[in-house]
Amino acid sequence: MAVRIVIDSSADYEKQEMIDKNLICVPLSVTFGEKSYQDCFELTKDEFYQKLLERKDYPKTSQPSPEAFLKEFLAAKESGDSVVAILLASGLSGTCQSANLAKNMAEYDDIHIIDSTTAISAMRFLIEKAIAMRDAGNTAEEIVAVIEELKTRVGIRVVIDTLEYLYKGGRLTKAQAGVGEIARLKPMIMLNKEGKIEVCQKCLGMKKAMLELKKILETTDFDPEYGWKFVYAHERENCEKFCRFLEDKGVEIWDKTKSMYNIGPTIGAHTGNGVFGFVYVEKKK
Repeated sequence: MAVRIVIDSSADYEKQEMIDKNLICVPLSVTFGEKSYQDCFELTKDEFYQKLLERKDYPKTSQPSPEAFLKEFLAAKESGDSVVAILLASGLSGTCQSANLAKNMAEYDDIHIIDSTTAISAMRFLIEKAIAMRDAGNTAEEIVAVIEELKTRVGIRVVIDTLEYLYKGGRLTKAQAGVGEIARLKPMIMLNKEGKIEVCQKCLGMKKAMLELKKILETTDFDPEYGWKFVYAHERENCEKFCRFLEDKGVEIWDKTKSMYNIGPTIGAHTGNGVFGFVYVEKKK
């Protein structure tokens, strides 16, 4: 009996990565106008941002259907395998709800659904740990226990470069977005404990935003097993500037390779391009 790890496309893995790591992905959908695409499989990140920049209509993202999860769950049931599903924060999407409905439909107890309470590459910390435990021969129950604890220590801090998409998505009024752009406002967002987007700081200008991110890096007690990773949305320039800024200020960069992970449509639809920041894991308290 094997352990199957099921994820959704919000974790921002590339298709080849998922094949290499033996991950099963149930994708979210992205809709522009009348045309709907399966995230990652029918629409790459670059294609998504190209459409986002070129088109006037605002994209919509949709959770997978219960039937999409059911297909994978029934395959596991037939083989007698366990399922560990690590999914997008329920505060952002109904993806976990769809998976739970599918579990009930499958009538199979060995399906374990984890609400990650996070998104984008922060989910990688959880998924990569689950992969390592699966490959080491741990049971689904053992993996779930570790991931449920680990998710409480995962965080996201990203700075939004433009307010246009917060306005288009209804999170800001036109007046608020206009005033914010004039003032060069750069909101810093995080996901709270319920997995919902929250503006944690409003920075005036790019330099101030980088200084505030630097303070968080310097005051956070990172878990040495995981550390932190850089993230960006489509355009890497702001993220690369942030790396140089940290080095100029004498901040030792955790990942010497400066690995950067592109944010996909799930969050990118709300933030637009130019986003930069990091995801991290804190030490156990």
